[in-house]
Amino acid sequence: MQAASPRQPDRQAAHDPVQLRRAVTSSFIGSVIEYYDFLLYATAAAVVFAEVFFSNLSPLAATLASFSTFATGYLARPLGGILFGHFGDRIGRKRMLVLTMSLMGVASFLIGVLPTYEQAGTLAPVALVLLRIVQGVAVGGEWGGAVLMSAEHATGRRGLWASFTNAGAPFGMALSTVALSGTAAVVGEDAFVSWGWRIPFLLSLALLAVGLFIRLRVAETPVFAEEERRLRRAPRRSLPLWDVVRHHPRVLLLGIGVGLSAFVVQGMLTTYLIAYAVNGGYERQTVLHSLALSSTLAVAGIVGWSALSDRLGRRPVVTAGALAVAAYSFVLFPMVDSGSTGMLVLALVVGQSLLHPLMYGPLAALYTELFATRNRYTGASLGYQIAGLGAGFAPLIFTKVQAETGDDATLIIPVIVAAFCLATVVCIAVLGETSRTDLAGPAPDGAVPDGAAKTATGDPAKTAPLG
Repeated sequence: MQAASPRQPDRQAAHDPVQLRRAVTSSFIGSVIEYYDFLLYATAAAVVFAEVFFSNLSPLAATLASFSTFATGYLARPLGGILFGHFGDRIGRKRMLVLTMSLMGVASFLIGVLPTYEQAGTLAPVALVLLRIVQGVAVGGEWGGAVLMSAEHATGRRGLWASFTNAGAPFGMALSTVALSGTAAVVGEDAFVSWGWRIPFLLSLALLAVGLFIRLRVAETPVFAEEERRLRRAPRRSLPLWDVVRHHPRVLLLGIGVGLSAFVVQGMLTTYLIAYAVNGGYERQTVLHSLALSSTLAVAGIVGWSALSDRLGRRPVVTAGALAVAAYSFVLFPMVDSGSTGMLVLALVVGQSLLHPLMYGPLAALYTELFATRNRYTGASLGYQIAGLGAGFAPLIFTKVQAETGDDATLIIPVIVAAFCLATVVCIAVLGETSRTDLAGPAPDGAVPDGAAKTATGDPAKTAPLG
């Protein structure tokens, strides 16, 4: 990779280690804040929204309705990936990240001041859905830019540095869970359901101020700066989305297939299983504390397995994770159904902190390695966010299965999870290894970039080395 043009002194030179540290820190903290807001909704949907916004329904119907509003955020994420990906590929990654963070913080704050169903009737859940859509658009645009800020600043160990964005998700989950459980412990159960649940959402503005301060200190990535300089000499520039759909349909679809099971499992472990445990008789605080612990430990799992993927490759690590989770899903529910708090903690820690990171952590680097610089934000975001629909709809689907099959659901759900995991194994086998793709290599108009083409054929021996 070349240094930035001397005619542009405001840009950092390529491979600036200070900017790499800032980029990784910004990506991690930005991801923590974004997912604190986004997943705070998930936990609240599992433990309190059914009572607050759907109090006119039966408990099971209210849970289904609550998870349905939760799923709308995931439906909106691909739209956010396309929208912010387009402008991120055209005018820069950094500007879009400032905008997505601001959008998320404001939407979350507004959720905290919404009236309940008893106060405003159907207007309350309608407003909740609209703000959830805004959250989805924001996080859909955030992930791709945050990953690219780290990956495109890195000269090596791309899996490690990019993984900090993914690691921010469980840490944000832990932070949001602690905020909810801490508030409930301080104000009491009745006050928590009445008004205490609002406090963690209102804190979003304070987190937004911290995040913007850090993010504004990071320079644009040298890979994008060089591509922007090069494209000034190219009068014709097609739409990034058109580039991805026209030149990368096979890679995009395989990428979605690789990531889908990781999100289905995420939805099962962090949302459905939480509601399942609470409804099964566990104390709400016990379940929330268990989730906070497993989410915190997942940070180490994501970073560690992603670093290993730099040595072994993305394919073997993700494959091992998918096979392990497929097998584990059959013992997960018996562990929770034991009624033992220790078994509940063990079930969540093994699932979320150890096995799920195997298949989830390397995805950050993998998606960036599938597309050229000029459409990477769009392509990576679109693939990741479409796969992310699995996390949004898994709790809804599993709750529906439980409603229709009763106790047999604990046998049927593992079969569904295992099927998704096996699909991931097939897709990544066809996709091939991506870890030695050169992110800086430009591609001529109308051609699949070298890295993506070789990735699609699964021939890592011919790809350019990192750094």
